[in-house]
Amino acid sequence: MRPAALDWSVENCTITRAMEILGERWTLVVLREVFTGVRRFDDMRVRTGIPRQVLTNRLAALVEHGLLRREPYREPGARERHEYRLTDKGLDLWPVLVAVLGWGDRYLADPEGSPVSVGHRDCGAEVHVELRCAAGHELATPRDVVPRPGPGARRRAGEDRPRAAGER
Repeated sequence: MRPAALDWSVENCTITRAMEILGERWTLVVLREVFTGVRRFDDMRVRTGIPRQVLTNRLAALVEHGLLRREPYREPGARERHEYRLTDKGLDLWPVLVAVLGWGDRYLADPEGSPVSVGHRDCGAEVHVELRCAAGHELATPRDVVPRPGPGARRRAGEDRPRAAGER
């Protein structure tokens, strides 16, 4: 059976667009550092081992895309430098990092467990990501989700109508 998704273009896919920003190996590591309060270049470089030029490029790209903003600071007797702060656009990625952390904890953690956990600031309970529909129903499994064309969907060129089963 031919998947219906083949009738739709992916030229304006927002997952593709997001991965153009987030998909480079070190990007989520840099965001992890900023989310955990490590905001200065040298601290990030030492903590992560990211090569200097790679870190420079990643930070510049995250600033350019509006996920981070640079804020000046000056240590006594030193030149002005910058630290990196999350913008609202960057903060909106927190659930993505929590989801990646949860997946990593489930499949990749050391036998003693994860080296980091995230908790609710008010009550201290563990935080995790859940799938819910707009009507508020919690989805028990990813199989409860059905991808479908959204309002920005475009039919692929030459795909004016859905094809019948077995039709070419």
